[in-house]
Amino acid sequence: MEKILHKKNLGEWVAQLGAYDVQTPVFGDDAWSYQALGDGQTPRLDHPNTVEPPKGFHFPQREVFYTYRQVSGEAPVLDSTVPDPATTVVFGVRPCDGRGAPCNDRVFSGEMEDPYYRARRSGTILIGLACNKPPSANCFCLAVGGSPHSDDGLDILMTDLENRYAVKALTDQGAALVTLAEPLFGEPGDRDRKDLEETHALSRQHPQRTLPDMEAVPGRLEAEFDSPLWSEMARACIGCGICTFLCPTCHCFDITDEVTGSTPLEGRRVRTWDTCQFPDFTMHSSGHNPRPDCGSRLRQRVCHKFLYFFENHGTHQCVGCGRCITECPVGIDIVAIVNRVAGHAK
Repeated sequence: MEKILHKKNLGEWVAQLGAYDVQTPVFGDDAWSYQALGDGQTPRLDHPNTVEPPKGFHFPQREVFYTYRQVSGEAPVLDSTVPDPATTVVFGVRPCDGRGAPCNDRVFSGEMEDPYYRARRSGTILIGLACNKPPSANCFCLAVGGSPHSDDGLDILMTDLENRYAVKALTDQGAALVTLAEPLFGEPGDRDRKDLEETHALSRQHPQRTLPDMEAVPGRLEAEFDSPLWSEMARACIGCGICTFLCPTCHCFDITDEVTGSTPLEGRRVRTWDTCQFPDFTMHSSGHNPRPDCGSRLRQRVCHKFLYFFENHGTHQCVGCGRCITECPVGIDIVAIVNRVAGHAK
């Protein structure tokens, strides 16, 4: 389904989505983040990348699996908390973040499906916004097989055509949102199609960061597994983990049991984000740690993105959003790392 929406009608379309939890990029405290849209507000769709990707809508940073309660002499009572959330509509998702969703689907909805992830994922509708210009100086979506107008993982893709948006519904959920406000939309004409084609073509011509031949990268990373380059490139790392927490596709987590009461015994099982960049992530009970230093942990992050995930799923895990570069407090640059290691392995 392809439609045209004049910009003056965007606010009215959003207003007709009152039954949904509408989230949109909002600027505050010197950063863009997804926030609930207030009554009568119109989304601002002139944003760069949000600091946090939208993965938190279907994979929250903290999540209770179940609570338990046991009275002395009685069987414990478990109360599962598989979510049944209201449908969330997320506006302004950049194509790189859209591509991140199928990567996470492969992890959480593969051979063993995660019911908590699936419940939230199925209740989240992603409305993408094509990047007419790179939203960040560190974008490299083209280098990893994406594009500024990729529709992978999205329910709707919008493209800014100056005074109007080209709106392409890609799923039944996306089409339902358009149908809900059908009088606001028009059919695209020849001029609209021509402008859309030219806009998408121009978007691919803007300079981006580049990587070497991606087909060769997995083998070159494997060949450099024991290279001293890893320790050298990780020398500045402080192990904060922000590169993984702000990544659209990093998905490591920890599960803990928290006691909240003793008479009767009460508690909960909780999942929280974790990261391969923390020393405790691979710490064994024996005290042995197979990744004892920042170099081995940096190698793990890079190889997971460009080697291990590729071996398991046939695609790279990095979508080229550039957040890990932009937000790293010490300037560690995954593009420079891959280029250097791959070049060293030639």
